[in-house]
Amino acid sequence: MSEFKKLTAGLLLGASIFGFIQHSQAAVTVSGEVRNPVSVAYTPGMRLLDVISQAQPNHNDYWLAAGWLHQPLLEQQTRLKVGVLFDLKMLQRGSLLNNNVATASLAERLHEYVSNLPVTGRKVANLDPVALEVNFSHNYLVSDGDQVIYPPRINRVTVLGAVAEPCNRPYQAMQEARDYLDNCPPLKEAEADFLWLIHPDGTYKQVPIAAWNRKDGVYAVAGSMILVPVRNNNPDLPTPDLNEQLAQFLATQLLAEVAP
Repeated sequence: MSEFKKLTAGLLLGASIFGFIQHSQAAVTVSGEVRNPVSVAYTPGMRLLDVISQAQPNHNDYWLAAGWLHQPLLEQQTRLKVGVLFDLKMLQRGSLLNNNVATASLAERLHEYVSNLPVTGRKVANLDPVALEVNFSHNYLVSDGDQVIYPPRINRVTVLGAVAEPCNRPYQAMQEARDYLDNCPPLKEAEADFLWLIHPDGTYKQVPIAAWNRKDGVYAVAGSMILVPVRNNNPDLPTPDLNEQLAQFLATQLLAEVAP
């Protein structure tokens, strides 16, 4: 069995076991910065607001970073994680073959980092209770075993990826995303033309930052992550989507304060 298939099988088994445990509970939970943490017995047709209204998020919550962990997405995100890990391993091995020790070391470090991240099943959704009340189309159906978690307010932006080590920088209102790199400079193995901005609501986008393509007016918000992408100049390596898929997987993660 190939390494990729072994990794896929192992992670899918873990996700299946996790999903089975969650389904066996037949409940939907809401926790974090809420007045009444609840575990509500699941019934078909149940929607987000049915459980969130019982929990009553309080004034200390940061709903922009709230996470909805949706059981049906576990398998899809497990496959995403497998793909990222596989590409990082290929980048490491290809770099060693080309005597590019620095890139190989960076790929190994990122592989270890991603390996330790959970598969959450996070689904992008506006979890502001008021928005759910006024816009029924955002009041999605939930599944048994789902979790909704409201984090406390935070005041940082995290820079990670092709940097010497991850940095937590104080959030500054109306500060360009690229300016957070000033105090967390990229390695020479970094892609110099772009970065990936990952918002705390689980959305993400590529941001041009070089002199020839720079786009102004792109701001990080509190709780954002900025991924400095890894440069790969080897056309023989099958990893063209590594940085985008890494950003996509990082976007499924919750803030450390509320990680399940």
